[in-house]
Amino acid sequence: MHQPLDRLELPTPDDLHLHLRDEAMLRAVLPWTARQFGRGLVMPNLPVPVTSTTAAAAYRERILAALPPGLDFEPLMTLYLTDETTAEEIRRAKASGFVHAAKLYPAGVTTHSAAGVTGLERVYDALDGLQDTGLILSVHGEVADPQVDIFDREAVFLERHLAPLLERFAGLRVVLEHVTTAEGVAFVRANRGRVAATFTPQHLLLNRNHLLVGGLHPHHYCLPVLKREDHRLALLQAATSGEGCFFAGTDSAPHGRDAKESACGCAGCFSAPTALELYAEAFDEAGALDQLPTFLAGHGARFYGLKPTTGTVTLVRERWEGPVCAPVEGQKPVIPFRAGEPLSWRALPRSSPPGFGE
Repeated sequence: MHQPLDRLELPTPDDLHLHLRDEAMLRAVLPWTARQFGRGLVMPNLPVPVTSTTAAAAYRERILAALPPGLDFEPLMTLYLTDETTAEEIRRAKASGFVHAAKLYPAGVTTHSAAGVTGLERVYDALDGLQDTGLILSVHGEVADPQVDIFDREAVFLERHLAPLLERFAGLRVVLEHVTTAEGVAFVRANRGRVAATFTPQHLLLNRNHLLVGGLHPHHYCLPVLKREDHRLALLQAATSGEGCFFAGTDSAPHGRDAKESACGCAGCFSAPTALELYAEAFDEAGALDQLPTFLAGHGARFYGLKPTTGTVTLVRERWEGPVCAPVEGQKPVIPFRAGEPLSWRALPRSSPPGFGE
């Protein structure tokens, strides 16, 4: 009879889609990620977007300065694509050695995306630069078209925009971030080798009933929005399949409690405090814990051309309740995803950040 695993030794994982914000929020949330992940691909959608290599270098220094003593973490930087981004800037980014992707936000599609791309034809020069240098195009794969139903925006983006883009730029390599649909999974598989995808904990564990049934649950609200159960199951099957085109990107996105629990709440789930536990829960549900190590610390590094991480992180099967808040100096606290709810796995931290367990 098969006995369930009670302890997992994992290579130090990579979070290949991460929001750290800036200033007090950066100082508050960075330790939660660094206690579990050795590297993170940091998104550039600050209030003043990170649109140049110079700005990315400055942001990287702020991240390293915010890292508490005893925690080691490598920020992998991204550029925010705008209509004005040039191939020359892409070449500078590639030459820097610390910029690993350029992020495409269709203008208006999510948090701080107003400066994003208004039409793909406006960034053809930048895409030429990405194709020539091998720098990855990281994509928020939704249309911002108000005529398209919010639950259909990923599938429409793939058909209307990404498929023609791949045909036009034959050497472009793309990561479709936070995939949420069966159509997204099928698209990645059809273009494997050139296209990969990240999965978030919330999209592997929840469907749209968890957002809407019994009242609106603001801390389950994210973009792309949660989808039907059949889509969740398609994501879970793909994530646990062992295929190298699928890997972890939490999209951990902190907002103060007042911004989440408001008349027009912000999109984003702050999963950093328990990200590894949540991924383990999803893989455990699928009976695929043996696939968790490469999902967290293998497939993504290979696609991005990164060296393997060093060290390990340990997960133990243990019932406990996740932390209920993350304090932020001078601001309302951030409420973690699944705050105070029972969890079935626990990551043994490399060290504990301030406020852990409060």
